[in-house]
This record gives sequence, C-alpha cells and structure tokens, in this order.
Amino acid sequence: MGKSRFHWLCFPFLKLTSSFRRCPLSKRSLIIASVCVVYLCFVVSQVGYSQQNRDRRTDKDKYRHTRGLYNLDISDALPDSVDLQTGASFVVPTRSNVVYITLKYKRLKPANIRGTIRPKLRRKVRRTKSTNLAFTQNKLGTLERDAGQIKRNIAHKTSWGESRDVDYKSLDIIPKSHIDAQTDSQISSIRIYSQKAPPWFSPQDVKAMRFLADAKVLRIKEVSSGDSPSLLIFEGETSGSVTKQKPEKLSNVCGGQCGIINSPVDTTEVFAFHLDRVLGLNRTLPAVSRKFSFLHDGQPCPVVSWDASLYPEGLAAGWSAVRLTWGQYQRSLKQRCWHKNTSPKPDSSCSTVLHYEWSKLSLFDFLLQIHNRLDLGCCGFRPRKEDVCVELGHHADCGDQSHIQLTNIIHRGHDPKHLVFTNNKGFFDRNEDNLDFRLLEGIKELPERAVSVLKSGRLREKLLQSLFLDQTYWESQGGRQGIDKLIDVIERRVKVLLTYINAHGIKVIAMNV
Repeated sequence: MGKSRFHWLCFPFLKLTSSFRRCPLSKRSLIIASVCVVYLCFVVSQVGYSQQNRDRRTDKDKYRHTRGLYNLDISDALPDSVDLQTGASFVVPTRSNVVYITLKYKRLKPANIRGTIRPKLRRKVRRTKSTNLAFTQNKLGTLERDAGQIKRNIAHKTSWGESRDVDYKSLDIIPKSHIDAQTDSQISSIRIYSQKAPPWFSPQDVKAMRFLADAKVLRIKEVSSGDSPSLLIFEGETSGSVTKQKPEKLSNVCGGQCGIINSPVDTTEVFAFHLDRVLGLNRTLPAVSRKFSFLHDGQPCPVVSWDASLYPEGLAAGWSAVRLTWGQYQRSLKQRCWHKNTSPKPDSSCSTVLHYEWSKLSLFDFLLQIHNRLDLGCCGFRPRKEDVCVELGHHADCGDQSHIQLTNIIHRGHDPKHLVFTNNKGFFDRNEDNLDFRLLEGIKELPERAVSVLKSGRLREKLLQSLFLDQTYWESQGGRQGIDKLIDVIERRVKVLLTYINAHGIKVIAMNV
C-alpha cells in the first residue's frame, strides 16, 4: 500500500519533470531533490497522525474497560450479562464495537425500628410425650388429686382462704417453657437486640419482663380471698438472684418470684403497661403475654408481675386501697390535697394520695377508656346491655352519683401517696362520640411529660418500638397490621383529649413527684 501511494503521488511530479529534460543537468537535479524533500515531509506527517489516532483509541478502550470493572460488583459470579433484579442471565454476542454498561443494583431496605433487627434463628424442639400433655384449668383439681398435692384449708379459718398448689417437678410434668429454655437458652420472647432497651424501660422493667416471659414454671397456685376473684399465681425459677423478703402472711402464696396469670381476654393489660411507660407515668406493674401449654389450650395469656407490697395485711384483707366516694373525690380535687407537701386539714376530704396522682390516673384511664376505677356505674357514657356495670346493676345508681364508691384505687403498703394502676381493663371498641368524659371531671392539671409525648406526633413510633419487644403479644394481635389498628384508636382519642385540654383551659405542668 505504501508503494502504490508513493507512485500515485510521484507520477504527476514525473510528468512535470519530463518537460524540463532539456534543462541543464544541475537544474534538473535540484528540482527533483526539492520534490523528494517535500514528499518525505508529507509522508512523515501522515504516519505520525495515524499513530496518534491509534494511541487515543487504545486509551479510550482502556478507560471504558476500567470503568466497567469499577461498576461491576459481582462480575466474577455472573455470566456475560445478568439481570441483577431477577437473576436471569442471557448471552450477548461479543463484538469489538459493543459497549457493555453495568448498573449497580440498589437494594431497597425495609423500615428499621431501632433495636429490632436480628438474624433469624432456627431451633429444633425436642418433642416428648410430656410436651403434648395439655389440660385446661378446669382439670387442675383432677391433676392435684392424682398427684396427692391437694392442700385445702377449712373455709374462713385461714388468712388466705383456699389455695390449690401444683408442683410440676413432683408430677414429672415439664411445661413447654422448660423445653424451650433447655433447647436454646438464648431464645427469648422479649426481643431486645440492641445494646439497650428503649429509654422508657428501667433495668428492673426489663428484668421483670424477661422473668415473666421466659422463667421456668415451678408451681401454680389458685388463691382466693373471700368474695374476691381468685388469682392464678405461678412461681418461676430465678437464676440465683436475691429476691426481696416477703411478708410472713404471704410466704405460703409466693416463696420466690411470681407472676399472676390473667384470662386470655384481658390483653389490654399488656398494652396498658407499654402505654404507661411511653408516657412516662410509671404506675403500672410489668406485664407480658405468654403461652402456657397446660392452660387455656395454649392461648396467649397476660402475665402481670406479683407485688406482695400491695397486700400488706395478707390476701384476706385484700388490696391496700383508698376508700372514697365520688363526692369525696371531687372535693379532694378542689382542695388540692398534699400539694407542695402541705398537710391537709383534719376535717378535709383528703386521702393519703397526692393531688397530681389523680391527674395521671385520669389521663391514663381516658386514653384506654378504663371505667372500673372512677366510673364504676358507667355514668359517663352509654353502656351496652352486656357490660358488667349494667349486668350487676351499677348503672342504676347513676341517679345519686355522689355516693358511688370508687374502686380499685390501689397503693403500696409502704407508699400510700402514690397510686399503682392495676386491673387495667380497657376498651378499644368505643367510638369517639361515646367516650367517658366523666373520667376527666374535676381535673385542672395534666402531666407535662405525658402531654408532650401526645403532641410530639411520635406516639405511634414509640408504641410500635415498645410493643415489638413482646413477641407473643405482637403476634397474638395480628402483627404490625393488628397493632396499627390499636394505635389508631389511641391516636383518635389523643386528638379528642388535646381539644378538650384547649377548650377547658387545663394547665400542663411538670409532675415529677
């Protein structure tokens, strides 16, 4: 190719030079030499330009190849071309003029609730004959007679009435919690995967929740006191921890650390515990949801921490409660009893409870619509025929409200100034047009900390984070979808409460006592 180009370029010049053949030899040589020099310069410039273009083309190819390698995260594991979302592969014909473009796959991350993400753990449960043994609470007496564990006392001759005690070790019956603990001691229904629990839980709360959810069941006792509903108490095995000394009158009820098993329908107790902690009230006892294979056909039951200080005089005397009528309660609110540690007058209607405790109780009961404390007769709303207050005839007493007795106003024996919120039977099926505003009657102040949480718009986030810890309760309510429905009810009541606060000029003040 170089020779043909040479002859093609030189041919015109040769024709020109032929016309000068008659010129002297010296002139012809000079002309030929000049033409050759010009031609050599032209050839050299063409060769350099073509080489420069080749270098540029090589650099571009290297750059494209390098950029493709940087963007390809899994090039060694994929075929010639792979759909990163579906994982399907297909062959692309390799040609020199094909440009490969590799896109990074952006992973969509799920919503992360802080401290609630962990890898899934698989466990194998050893199935034995004792695992499949199940019986209901109605069969408890038959089991006791077969095991020789009947412990009956003559009615009204003991301080704690009738007690039935079952020792599972002597019966050689291993509850499901034993098998779970023996299979994998690290598995717990209390899901705390971060270094710390949510800040509204104290270390004592976390310890009590883990005990109620995971402790091995040693004994179960059904204890009754007179006409009061019987209590089903289980005693759990503690890991060498030192328990508080119990009163002698209750030593035969719970010798160690215990929990009270409620009916499966009383699931509000667990929600109430978490709402109380999120709002910063700290007046309820720790409660979790737990399944017992030998009770209620394995349905989740609310389990509440047993507190012997609520029975300072024994079970026969009942709760350490405040005796007040509705009229006395309203007068005590006007007198602001024990406000700023000022002792009330002897002839006043004051009880031992601090003034701010009633504000916390009213707010808490209104959000959950708990009326069995301040409104036993259901006088503040339209009850249904199947409601307990109608069936027992309490609703008929609403004509003389001032003499209606307050119930379930509980405090610890050593701390009569602060209330303990127990038996938190709330209602989520009550519409906003039938809320019990009688619970807020006479209240002029509300706790600033709780109201700030309600106004912050983060109540749902905190409740989700808190309730997620109790895996059994979370699943029993239908997971995230069921929990959201419960929180929807609370949020609608929050809007009503905030409107009520503005309309009635209720003060929001700090209540740290």
